[in-house]
Amino acid sequence: MTLFDGIRARLVETDRLGVNVLERVGDDEATAPDQTVVFVHGSVASSLLWQEIMQDLPSDLRVLAVDLRGFGRTEHSPIDATRGVRDFSDDLFAALHALGAADAHLVGWALGGAVVLQYALEHPARSLTLQAPVSPYGFGGTRRDGSRVNDEDAGVGAGAANPDFVQRLIDHDTSADAPTSPRSVFRSTYVAPGYESGHEDVWVEAMLSTSTAGGNYPGDVVATSTWPGFAPGTTGVLNTLAPKYFDVSGIVDLDRKPAVLWIHGTADAVVSDASFSDPHHLGALGVIPDWPGADVAPAQPMVSQTRDVLDAYAAAGGAVTEVAVEGAGHSVHLERPAQFRRALLEHIGYVGRPADPTPPTEAIILRSAD
Repeated sequence: MTLFDGIRARLVETDRLGVNVLERVGDDEATAPDQTVVFVHGSVASSLLWQEIMQDLPSDLRVLAVDLRGFGRTEHSPIDATRGVRDFSDDLFAALHALGAADAHLVGWALGGAVVLQYALEHPARSLTLQAPVSPYGFGGTRRDGSRVNDEDAGVGAGAANPDFVQRLIDHDTSADAPTSPRSVFRSTYVAPGYESGHEDVWVEAMLSTSTAGGNYPGDVVATSTWPGFAPGTTGVLNTLAPKYFDVSGIVDLDRKPAVLWIHGTADAVVSDASFSDPHHLGALGVIPDWPGADVAPAQPMVSQTRDVLDAYAAAGGAVTEVAVEGAGHSVHLERPAQFRRALLEHIGYVGRPADPTPPTEAIILRSAD
C-alpha cells in the first residue's frame, strides 16, 4: 500500500469484519463529528485515491477514508447483493462507530455515493457529499421515473463487466497495452482527456486491490432469454446496484435531512444519461448487437434521475447544492482538486481558516426548501 506523506493506515476490528481506514498523522481522535470528514470510494478503487484531498484539507479537521468490503485492505468477505449496498453501509457504520465518527460528514464517490445514501436512510449523518453518484435507482435497467425496464433486470449487474478487464485485475496488469487494462480504463473512464498525474501508479494500485474472489467483484451472472442475455445474480459488487435490490429514493421522506452536495463532471463517461457502461446505451450505439429498441431497453438517464430525486428532496425540506464541473470526468476530486476542496468546505460550513486561497467554485446550482 503506497501511502503519501502524512497519511497512515489502521485496521479497525468490528463485529462484522476488519475495515482498513486511512487517517492523517496528527489528527485529533477527539474531534467532534461536525469537524470530521469521511471519504468512501467507488467500485474498482480504494481509499488510496483520496490521499491528495486528505492532505490538502485544513489541519483542524479530522479526515478519514475507508476501504469498502472487498477493496483495498479491508477484509474480502462475500457480498450479499440481495441486500443492495447494505453490506457496505453496515460495515461503514460499524467502523465509524468504533472510531467515534458515526455522525460525521460523509463523502461518497460513485458506488460510495450509493453507500452513503443507504447509510443516511438508517443512521444520522452530519452531511452528504455525492461525487458522480450512482443513480438513486441503481445502475442500469430503469426509466426516468425509476420503474424497472423488465422483471429480470436483464442487462444489469455482473454480466456487464468485461471479462478481459476482470482477468487483468486478477493478473495485476499494470500495463497500458490494451483498452481493457486497468491503467487504460482509468485513463478512458475515470478521468476526462487531458488529465495527467505523477500518482497514476498509485491510482492503478488502488484499482488492482479489488478482490475478484467469489462473492466480490464483479459477482455472479444469471442467463436469460431477454436481451442482452444476462441478469444479475445474488452476490458480488455489481449486482448490489441492480434495481431489484437497490433503491435509495426514499431519502426524500427522511425526517432528518442532512444537507446534500452533489458534485459531478459534465464529461463523466460512467455516470451519465448516455453512459458507456450501460449495456442498453451500448446497444443503441450498435456496440452490443440485436438491441430491441428504446421502448424495450432504454438507456438509463442516470443524471436526470439523480436531479429529479434531489429536487424532490429539496421540495420536502432538504438543502441541496449541485456543482456541475465543466469538462471534468468521473473523478472531480482528482481532476479539479481546488474546486472540489472549495465546494466541500463550503458545504460542511468550515470556518476554521480565515482566508482560503482557492478560486471560487464554478457552476453552483443551489436548491433549498428556503
